[in-house]
Amino acid sequence: MSEHRELADLLRKLRADRKLSQDQLAKRINVSKSLVSQFESGKSIPQPDTARALDQIYGTGDEVQKAAKDAREDQRPWLRSWRDHECRATVLRCWEPLLIPGLLQREPYMRSLFGAVPSNRGRIDELVRTRLARQEAVFGREQPPMVTCIIGEYALRRGPRDVMKDQLAHLADVGERLPVTVRVLPDEATGLHIGLGGPLVLATMPDGRRLGYLDDQLRGRLATSVGNISELELTFDAIGNLALSTGQSRDLILELLNEH
Repeated sequence: MSEHRELADLLRKLRADRKLSQDQLAKRINVSKSLVSQFESGKSIPQPDTARALDQIYGTGDEVQKAAKDAREDQRPWLRSWRDHECRATVLRCWEPLLIPGLLQREPYMRSLFGAVPSNRGRIDELVRTRLARQEAVFGREQPPMVTCIIGEYALRRGPRDVMKDQLAHLADVGERLPVTVRVLPDEATGLHIGLGGPLVLATMPDGRRLGYLDDQLRGRLATSVGNISELELTFDAIGNLALSTGQSRDLILELLNEH
């Protein structure tokens, strides 16, 4: 399987569209035909000068250079911020025991949440803009990711009445407008469980790799090793086994909404 599928697909398409053979292209960029083949099979990534030459030949601005840079960074995912990974993911799976997940938060909820942190004083507008931009970067894409959020019931019951009325209405209907599945982990049915260890997010990237993200009070932590990802996936599956179905979750959200 190709290690850099997006880049390889792009390079094959650009060459085919211009009706060039691999041998012809190799001569124009002064590399071997076998290296062109490696680029197009995902076994190798063009160096910056080669990527620049390809952009010049194809008339693609810096498209190949950006794709090559992305592919190189994918080899070292810890160099990217979680937001960068989130914006490129094809699947996102999220568990939040105490708060509404950031991707599903409404602006009044954001303001109430950010306002509860003393160090945020004077920068709440900036934080809200950043989070709204994050949501747009994920859901405003031509092909947004499939998102599954499991939310602890506790999170649905905490917040100012008017804020939560707006937020719960959004959660009840978000699946009708976006590729989002919302499930609730009810308080009464769980007791002690593995999800109490804290929130987590799992991302599946376009090349099939999976990454994890663990949040805390200071800064999030990216998980990239196969062992850590396997453990987080087992944790997410265990939480999912305790959660209500999508329909039951929506019924509970509507029930809580009616209480407001």
